[in-house]
Amino acid sequence: MAQANHIERVAIIGFTGRLGSHFIESLLATGKHTVTAITRAGGNHTVLSGARLAEVNYDDGGDSLVAALRGQQFLIITLSISAPPDTHSKIVEAAARAGVPYIMPNIHGFDIFNDSLREESVPGSSHMRYKNEVEESGAKWVVMVSGFWYEWSLALGEPCFGFDIKNKTVTFFDDGKTAINVSTWKRCGRALAALLSLPIDGASPAFSDWIGKPLYFDSFLVSQRDMLDSLNRVLGTTDADWTITSETTAQRQKDGQKELAEGSMRGFAKLMYSRVFFPGGGGDYTGKGLANDALGLPKDDLDEATKRAVELAESDLDHFV
Repeated sequence: MAQANHIERVAIIGFTGRLGSHFIESLLATGKHTVTAITRAGGNHTVLSGARLAEVNYDDGGDSLVAALRGQQFLIITLSISAPPDTHSKIVEAAARAGVPYIMPNIHGFDIFNDSLREESVPGSSHMRYKNEVEESGAKWVVMVSGFWYEWSLALGEPCFGFDIKNKTVTFFDDGKTAINVSTWKRCGRALAALLSLPIDGASPAFSDWIGKPLYFDSFLVSQRDMLDSLNRVLGTTDADWTITSETTAQRQKDGQKELAEGSMRGFAKLMYSRVFFPGGGGDYTGKGLANDALGLPKDDLDEATKRAVELAESDLDHFV
């Protein structure tokens, strides 16, 4: 049987996270891919029906990970911020030993290909290191630039998008009208599945169009003002029901640096988000060319996404405190 001219065999590390679960769901929905979810042995994890679970021992010199990756065409790495610093390099090394030709490193979110934004953002240097590790391994990288995750960032608390939905407070950054590109988790999953379903090469659009190049896409180009308008529609509120304050992005960045130096994750979030909201600071990457149409992505509904954020905020989400 002739091999299909698209990526068929996909492995993912970090499938238990919110992003990873959407990747698996969307990939399986196409019917074009086999998905291997790799997890640490003894973790007692379950995986979405239709995916294969592969347990590995990270303390065996990488042998079990190499075995799990052998024959895979594409590896997705999604790691927690709390993962040991050398985890990514160990995974890439194992993937190289297994002969995996394409790797999506642990780079998810804002545009690391904007030099000033990358250099002035907390995770920017590590993200570039992840990309370089893939290059140095001999594999080829694919990086999706989605912007911040909309529902998560809106629900997670004031340090991110400035909103505390439960208490109906919002801090506008500057005038609250700087628009940035953001994506829902569903959009990220659909974008990846669409990319890996394209012909590997040939007439554009093809998977090869984005090998070694950033894949820009989004759900919305929105400002905090747009977010508050959407929240008002979803909640049936008006501005009068909210406590609205403002703060300059420059001051917010300064405060975030101080809090981070004191060991606060709240400071980490304030520092990262405030930088992306700098006016003209790179949070709007529309001009670099969005792949929404090339990937056949349907239009997202802002209020539906906001409704999911509200539900998330009202759950037992681990807010920054």
